[in-house]
Amino acid sequence: MPDQDRPPPVPAAAPARGVAVRVVSPQPRRPQERAVRRRETLLDAAVDLLGDGGFAAVTHRAVARRAGLPLAATSYYFTSRDHLLAEAFALLVERELARMRESVDHPPGRTPSAVAETLTGVYASDRLRQLGLWELYLQAGRDPALQAIARAWTDGCDGIVATVLDRAGYPCGPAEVRFVAGLLSGLWVEDVVEARPDSRDRAREAVARALTTLRPPARISP
Repeated sequence: MPDQDRPPPVPAAAPARGVAVRVVSPQPRRPQERAVRRRETLLDAAVDLLGDGGFAAVTHRAVARRAGLPLAATSYYFTSRDHLLAEAFALLVERELARMRESVDHPPGRTPSAVAETLTGVYASDRLRQLGLWELYLQAGRDPALQAIARAWTDGCDGIVATVLDRAGYPCGPAEVRFVAGLLSGLWVEDVVEARPDSRDRAREAVARALTTLRPPARISP
């Protein structure tokens, strides 16, 4: 026998005519902000250690100490020292390429000396950090896990050189870009390693001389 006191069910209200009904799907859970921040803090510490002491300075214990976090946190986010180094290398490359792109984000001159000034201007003032980057770049020759990151560095540098050459009206095909970028990289490593007082001036002169072997910049019609 039905319950006489139970109120009849209330039918669901129909949507008003002409009003679209949007079904809201549950949003996927985002990683916990605290976990993301801790991982970024550890990577920042690893990048700093690369600049301070190079490849050998980056250990789980040293990174945890620099980050002010327990050692277990480093082991939790990075399964091995190789994993930690690869992530730090990738972050360092990403940051350096972003800095370099920003440094050439202006119309360059068109003479060989002016273009050379722009290209050598990407040299970072933080010599120790550059030592850490190039040390890991060389280490990639022995560690296949780092090779993809090293190639990303080279490709990024090539892209920056191509942009500068193109804006200045110089040929910027693969051969011309590799010619100029390869010279620039060699001079950059020399500057970072040897730290000669006149290395920047010598680099500018060498790059300007190389640019004169390319065809002259195209004239711009008034």
